[in-house]
Amino acid sequence: MHQPMRPSGPLTSGRQIDAAQAGLGIGVAVLGVGIAALLARGTRPAPRPDAPLPATRDALHHAADLVAGSWHRSPSEVATTRAGRRLNRAAGLLAFSVLADSAIEHYRGSFANKAMFTPLVVSTATLATSLHGLRDRSAGAHRLRDGVYLTAAVTGLVGTGFHLYNVLKRPGRLDWQNLFYGAPLGAPNAIMLSGLLGAVAERVRDTEPGRRPRVLGIPAGRMMAAVTAIGLIGTMGEAALLHFRGAYHNPFMVLPVTLPPVAAVLMAREAIGPKRENRRFARWWLRLTAAMGFAGSGFHVYGVSRNMGGWRNWRQTVLDGPPIPAPPSFTGLALAGLGALALLEDHPDA
Repeated sequence: MHQPMRPSGPLTSGRQIDAAQAGLGIGVAVLGVGIAALLARGTRPAPRPDAPLPATRDALHHAADLVAGSWHRSPSEVATTRAGRRLNRAAGLLAFSVLADSAIEHYRGSFANKAMFTPLVVSTATLATSLHGLRDRSAGAHRLRDGVYLTAAVTGLVGTGFHLYNVLKRPGRLDWQNLFYGAPLGAPNAIMLSGLLGAVAERVRDTEPGRRPRVLGIPAGRMMAAVTAIGLIGTMGEAALLHFRGAYHNPFMVLPVTLPPVAAVLMAREAIGPKRENRRFARWWLRLTAAMGFAGSGFHVYGVSRNMGGWRNWRQTVLDGPPIPAPPSFTGLALAGLGALALLEDHPDA
């Protein structure tokens, strides 16, 4: 009687992450740090009126600010520069989400099209540029940052075309099967939004003292609110499609399709509605949306652990499980909305 053959290694199927790919990820991270360092060489450090915090406490303060959407105001920093740095922060978080998500998803697709490397390079440059802008307290637009952000916006637009082609070339074209399992149509919008937010940040920074901040002739605060509202609706649409594919088996899966639409309506009201004095409810709802983005990554980590092999088989389950880097896109957009509210308070006519 023949004995069944036993595998010598763990049972796996499909594509896995190997040491070479992990090395590629580390290399991309080093590239991002290098770009940030090169950009930082031309930045003049602004005078700090207060004594600097120790490194650990300073990092904790920035982490708390990121979640709460608050900001330490420097007396020497003008409102438009402060608003620009807030937008740099939001653009950077979106770029980080795109970098991690596209690296995983495009690797799963074996980088069949060499253009699939483009979002990794562009999002790395956008992340480094945003970190530079976040550190830069000087007024005025930065030519290199401007160019990187505009490149990111164009990349997102072109990427949407590639993803649409990927869906339409399949049998059945625009049907549920292809929408569920083809290239996600809404994914490239994240890098496009990152570029748009960064470009708006540079326009706001470039406002001359005593003038109202405007973008394309539109008050900058209202423009920021409109971009945030549109971005929230688009990101919510992608989450709704993928969570519908998952049959909403976890009740918390309804949060990304219930909290962001309310935030989008609040931002749309700021964009096209009359001036308002009390924005407390909108601010707290955006903070709730930002927290939901971080919590969503935790739920996705749990979702990965539920796959066969769990985290012991992480090289496969990370590829096949829910995308861990995707939910912070909501956080980045919520932070952009908080920046819009702050600019509207600093400049009521903005």
